[in-house]
Amino acid sequence: MDKQSAVTVKPKKVSLRSGTSTKPTKASAGIAVTMAKKSVACRERAKAARQSGVGKTPCTRSNALTASGLYYATELERVMIIRQGVPASILVQIGRAMGISNELLFSTLALPRSTMVRKIQNHEALSAEQSERVVGLERLVGQVEAMVKQSGNAEGFDAGRWVGDWLQRPLPALGGKKPAEFMDTMEGQNLVARFLAQSQSGAYA
Repeated sequence: MDKQSAVTVKPKKVSLRSGTSTKPTKASAGIAVTMAKKSVACRERAKAARQSGVGKTPCTRSNALTASGLYYATELERVMIIRQGVPASILVQIGRAMGISNELLFSTLALPRSTMVRKIQNHEALSAEQSERVVGLERLVGQVEAMVKQSGNAEGFDAGRWVGDWLQRPLPALGGKKPAEFMDTMEGQNLVARFLAQSQSGAYA
């Protein structure tokens, strides 16, 4: 199976028109502070990752926004990404990476289809609430990537495809429900993430 290509979630760019003040807005100032602290945070996470056997944590700005980067990111970093709103077009990339249709992805995250289609076509950003669900899903993919790396047998493994398939499997531990049925809320996503962590030893048998 081909390795999954990185799926990045890029923060919305802030443009400055000629003649306007160059003073950063509160949001952009907050992002600047976050990114300024990123190098220290990344070094700490990389050290912890090496000690746990996961390996080196990506620390560049672009890598910090991949599925794996979102998994290792601090809560503050994820909050800033969510508040800015991730681009709706990322949904198309996520669907392709997971091997599922846009319709199934929209349904899984409880995103209104007509609104998503419009936002994708108009290159708009998702709302904070919508972005939170998308970031949560990508973070789950990053969690699986980390788990497989920790197992020492990550070569050729496609975390996105695996998650896309696994979410549709009814599981006895979830009362016979599919994990996808819990991905429309943050509590549900946290439940699924905890279940994955608890079943790590036998998840890839």
